[in-house]
Amino acid sequence: MNSPRDDGPPPGMSRRAWRKMQQHDVAPEAPAAAPEAPATPHLAAPPAEGKISLPDFFNGPSSAAAPQASLTILTVCTGNICRSPLAEVLLRGRLESLGVRVHSAGTHALVGHGMPEPALELAAQSGADPAVAAAHHARYLVEPLLHDADLVLAMAREHRSHVVKMMPSRLRRTFTVREFARLASTLTTDAARAAADGAGESSQDRFAAVLRAVAEQRGLTPATADEDDVVDPYRRSRETYARSAGQLVPALDEVERIVRAALA
Repeated sequence: MNSPRDDGPPPGMSRRAWRKMQQHDVAPEAPAAAPEAPATPHLAAPPAEGKISLPDFFNGPSSAAAPQASLTILTVCTGNICRSPLAEVLLRGRLESLGVRVHSAGTHALVGHGMPEPALELAAQSGADPAVAAAHHARYLVEPLLHDADLVLAMAREHRSHVVKMMPSRLRRTFTVREFARLASTLTTDAARAAADGAGESSQDRFAAVLRAVAEQRGLTPATADEDDVVDPYRRSRETYARSAGQLVPALDEVERIVRAALA
């Protein structure tokens, strides 16, 4: 048996227990350690590569990597339920595959109203998607719509004047649709394409160059003033609706030709 230890019991142990433990040569248990404080969670920093700042998150890819913005055409009439939405849905069906956005508005819009039944029938007969035409709801013409537009096609001279008074900077981009068609009719597709090719690769630059070429045709095809307007069929006979569409649809053919030449 080992001799008793004379250094005394550790704090918190009686001498009797201390002596007994000495007799059996058992080392005292270390006092229980205080529980460790939980480690503060640490979020690892994202790797440098692929790091996204808040401006990048909200604004998307940098302009160098972003695809070119599409062209935007805005059609304008009074109530935005007959002429301008008919032009919108027809042009959208023809040009959407090219990445061209087409929408419409009214100078005194019947906000929230849809296209009347005769206009819906004419849209379907002229090749528009009936579901797209049925989904139309009239809205007011406001400046942001004009600011966004590469081409403004007014249905009549009064609408063209309204647009230019609202935003004079859009003067060179604004035509009545029949005026545009009349001027474009003297510009060959090859000439339009050559004007676009001279402007570079940007869709906006190419289209702006073609618009200048169209505007330069003024004086080559004289017309009386009312020949540049599309008749308003609102609350009139189906015959008037048909006459209005008969003025509009051939003009849209010229718009489509020129846009395709610019984007070729």
